[in-house]
Amino acid sequence: MEEKKKDQLERDIKVEGAESKVAKESHNSEKQKTAAADSNEQENSTPEDHKDKNEHDNNKETTQAKEEEKDPLAEAQKEIEELKDRYLRTAAEFDNYKKRTLREKADLILNGGVKTVTAILPVLDDFERAIADKSEDPKVIKEGVQMIFNKFVKTLESLGVKKIDTKDQDFNTDYHEAVAMVPGMGDDKKGKVIDCVQTGYTMNDKVIRHAKVAVGQ
Repeated sequence: MEEKKKDQLERDIKVEGAESKVAKESHNSEKQKTAAADSNEQENSTPEDHKDKNEHDNNKETTQAKEEEKDPLAEAQKEIEELKDRYLRTAAEFDNYKKRTLREKADLILNGGVKTVTAILPVLDDFERAIADKSEDPKVIKEGVQMIFNKFVKTLESLGVKKIDTKDQDFNTDYHEAVAMVPGMGDDKKGKVIDCVQTGYTMNDKVIRHAKVAVGQ
C-alpha cells in the first residue's frame, strides 16, 4: 500500500515538472515572437515612413513657433496707428502755436506804440502849459521851449532813440545822406560833413533816418 502511494507521488512530481517546463517554454516562445514582430516592423518600415514622421514633427514645431510669434501685419497696423496719432497731435500743436503767434503779432502791432506814446505824453502836457501861459516876454518863452525840447530829447533817448552826430565827421554812407557838395573848402574839409540839413536818428543802434548833410569837395 505504501509502495503504491510512493509511486503515485513520483508520478505527480513528474507531471508537475513537465507542466512547469511546458509553461516556461511557452513563455519563452511568446517573448521570441514579440521580439521577432518588432524586428520585422523595423525592417519593413521604409525611408518614406521615417520622412513622413519627421515632416509631421517638423510641421508641428513650425505651427507652434508661428503661434508663439506675433502677427507682423497686426504689428505694422498698430505702429501706423501710433504714428498717425502722433502726427495729428503734432499738427494740432503747430496749428495752435501759429494761431497764438499771429494773435501776439497783431496785439504787438496794435499796442506796440503804447510805451512810446505814454513816454511822450508828459512832453505834450508841457506844450499845453506853454500855450496856456500868458507871458509875452520872448526870453521866457524861448527858455520854456528849450526846456520842453531838452525833456523831449531825453524822453527819446530813454526809448533808445539817439541823434546821429555830424559835426566835423567824415562822410559815412551808413549814417549820412549827401544832399549837396561844397567845393573850395580845402583839403582838410574834403570828404567831411560841412553842414547838417536834417538831423538823423538811430534807434537801438539801427538807423531809422539818415542825416542829410553837405559834404566838402
